[in-house]
Amino acid sequence: MLRYQWEDAIRFWNSKKGEDHERVGTSSRQKQKFTHTAGSRSFACVVEAEEVSSGQKVGRLQLFDITHRKKDGSPMTSEAGEIMVYLLNKI
Repeated sequence: MLRYQWEDAIRFWNSKKGEDHERVGTSSRQKQKFTHTAGSRSFACVVEAEEVSSGQKVGRLQLFDITHRKKDGSPMTSEAGEIMVYLLNKI
């Protein structure tokens, strides 16, 4: 980021409009039911990496399972665990 871009960004986030954007974003994040572990990687990148490593096609359920588990293998939330169990029973 160039210096003038940085200065413009700081000015924006310190303005009334920037503060309004921040408030809306914070409110939206608090309403989310599920968090995922993909980080900044897109789900498409996660799918591609998994397909390369496993050699098999990755479906939506498997993608949900991959991106909604902690490092220790447990679901991110109890709701995510319930959805995983429900979908596995439905198959």
